[in-house]
Amino acid sequence: MVAHVVSSFSQATITCETNPISSSAAAFGTPVHPIRRKQTSDATTPSILPISLPPATLRPLAFRTFTKKHNLTLTSSALQTIATFIGTHCGSGWREEGLAEKILDEMAKVWKKNGASVIVPGEGSDLANVLRNIEGCMAGGRIVPQRALSRHGSLVHDQGSSNTALMKSDSLSRDDSQQSLVLTALELEDNNENIQSHNPRYWLRIVDAFEQPRLTYNATQKMFEVVGKRASLLPDPTQRMALLRDRYHMVHQRLLRNEAFQTSTVTTSRSKTLEHSSPEMVIPPQAYKLTPIANLLGRSGSTHVLLGLLGTSPTGNLVLSDLTASIALELEHARPIPEDGAWFTPGMIVLAEGLYEEEESVVGPGLGGDGGVGGSIGGIFHVASLGGPPCERRDVTLGVIDNGEGSHTTAAGGFGWTDFLGVGSERANGSMMRNVEKKVLGQHHLPHQSPGRSRVIILGEVNLDNSRTLEALKKILGLYALEQADQTPMAFVLVGNFTRNAVLAGGGGSGGSIEYKEYFDGLASILSDYSSILEDSTFVFIPGDNDPWASAFSAGAGAVLPKRALPEIYTSRVKRVFTTANTEAKKSTDQKPKGEAIWSTNPSRLTMFGPAQELVIFRDDISGRLRRKALRFRPATESETLNADSDGRSREDEDSDDQQVAAGQEPMDVDRIIESAESVVPDSGANERSHPEIPANLHTARKLVKTVLDQGYLSPFPLTDRPVLWDFGGSLNLYPLPTALVLMDPEAPPFALTYEGCHAMNPGALIAPGKRGVAQWMEYDARTRKAKSRAVRF
Repeated sequence: MVAHVVSSFSQATITCETNPISSSAAAFGTPVHPIRRKQTSDATTPSILPISLPPATLRPLAFRTFTKKHNLTLTSSALQTIATFIGTHCGSGWREEGLAEKILDEMAKVWKKNGASVIVPGEGSDLANVLRNIEGCMAGGRIVPQRALSRHGSLVHDQGSSNTALMKSDSLSRDDSQQSLVLTALELEDNNENIQSHNPRYWLRIVDAFEQPRLTYNATQKMFEVVGKRASLLPDPTQRMALLRDRYHMVHQRLLRNEAFQTSTVTTSRSKTLEHSSPEMVIPPQAYKLTPIANLLGRSGSTHVLLGLLGTSPTGNLVLSDLTASIALELEHARPIPEDGAWFTPGMIVLAEGLYEEEESVVGPGLGGDGGVGGSIGGIFHVASLGGPPCERRDVTLGVIDNGEGSHTTAAGGFGWTDFLGVGSERANGSMMRNVEKKVLGQHHLPHQSPGRSRVIILGEVNLDNSRTLEALKKILGLYALEQADQTPMAFVLVGNFTRNAVLAGGGGSGGSIEYKEYFDGLASILSDYSSILEDSTFVFIPGDNDPWASAFSAGAGAVLPKRALPEIYTSRVKRVFTTANTEAKKSTDQKPKGEAIWSTNPSRLTMFGPAQELVIFRDDISGRLRRKALRFRPATESETLNADSDGRSREDEDSDDQQVAAGQEPMDVDRIIESAESVVPDSGANERSHPEIPANLHTARKLVKTVLDQGYLSPFPLTDRPVLWDFGGSLNLYPLPTALVLMDPEAPPFALTYEGCHAMNPGALIAPGKRGVAQWMEYDARTRKAKSRAVRF
């Protein structure tokens, strides 16, 4: 590709030099040979003092980048050449400022882009050409563009420059999104004050479930890898086990980084159980050790902590399975952690602490028999405590340190080089895009920086077959149409179900496809009255279980996930309305991005400023399914309640900042909701029975958010209860945690709360149940990364 680019640039240069009027004509008084312009260096660019960098000093970093990350092999001569290059252009900042790591990563990507061999030789011109191209894009030891980037991120040097040009097409493929600074679509110079657009919509992108990169976790190399096999709706049966195995690996590696599971080098006396033996005794933090289920054989009467997938055996008994074996569970004396703070259902990955009792006689390989290692081992595991795996904050996963006041520092560890959504990795683009975010959203004094542009309006359960819903839409759109043009929200998200019944399965008026299209034609007629909003906003439509095509055979029941977008046959009229609004506005693409309607999948993700912000939208009746499938524990005794209360801090202090959205109260914005998220030590302060002052809706919202985020998966149910496309199951992962999560569940109360840095919200149904003539929705502000509930009468 680089050779092709160089050739194209050379041709362009020759064309520029060819002139019908000779440059030596008397009328111009110019010499035959044009004077080459002297390129002046930017005074603001810091100078680099070259150093002599020994190859042995650079070898560990080069091995980690070239070999472990890109599967390339460096020869001794190549390492010598690269060490000389980095010492000359990066100076002493190659290690302290992390300059060498980015340069090495770029070298490896350009080398692989050229289709060269896996062995990088120092002899020849291949490596020299790569270094020459990168040198032309460097300033101050960093790779920076010499021209401002368009929205699609093409990087083109001036034609008068003697440096080699690196050019990129406006249409980005999925492979192109893996390229970093020089070849990425979201690159921007750190110190560029002339940002092309201060409109937040300019940096908004919708990633549907079928476009998201398919990644798998390699437990041996401890890194994420791109799945090379082509995805299919009918994959090999082994993909079913791969789906469950990937879920287990991600939770397991996340758990091992938790402080509660890291053994201290200082020997301390610690309790061997999850419950503290005495409320008066002060015990230092414990370090728990996970035991593979197969290692329980021959260790009867010992206490262990297991991590596994809850399930049911063919005989109907509850079992726990990991990658080594499975074992039957006995929950007669089990207590949930936290007490009444989360749901536990089959299909979830849980932590179980208890006593293993080996059976005295083996009954054989029947339904309830002993299968040994790799199967169901004999005996019973008496569970004393059952809890979910602790959640991990987004900045910890990506290796970012929040320094406060909006500043961040890239730290070692984590998966900062992994591009989870195809918008660039944190280590490659994160710091630059946060700088752009600060300039676009953080300058309140500028006239184009009105607070309204950073809002995302979320409407749930938009039933178009209900006349009251159409009236509510008119009222809401009318409110935003009255605002100034520079305060129009950047996006409106309409979440299904778009009909109250599965029309394609014979529900509703039994008009089938014709009836369903008429509902969207009615929506188009309403939207046409608010052209000022259509031309300045992005409308995103997320389908529900009653929407086609899956509803044609599921009749509104839980269909397979992820769900594809609505078919174009029903959305043509709505698209035509947006085209008309943009035409009437007579906008040029150089000024503002045009309004558009995007029909996305369920779930879907909105990214803002590349990897800086991620908003996950999911429509499912998940709270009702959790209540139906959840395990029931015996009531806690009075002594257990007293011990639990002594361990947890007062909920009055914890709830001092709570603001509830439901029941007509103020919006809820809760941080540090459940202290036990960072430790498996029980915190039973969330016990509704011992703390009756906690509203029921708030308690339900906490349980729902903690259950989903601790699992790191949007559908933690058996595949028989909630089917999932095996090859696309990765689109349901919540790892790393998103910036915000929309759990659109009409059966759950509306809420907006923050848990482990992730702001979770439920807008509820657009027509508030039990309130006549009241419409409710959510406003998410990308600047504050918080949401608030809105309501209006119509």
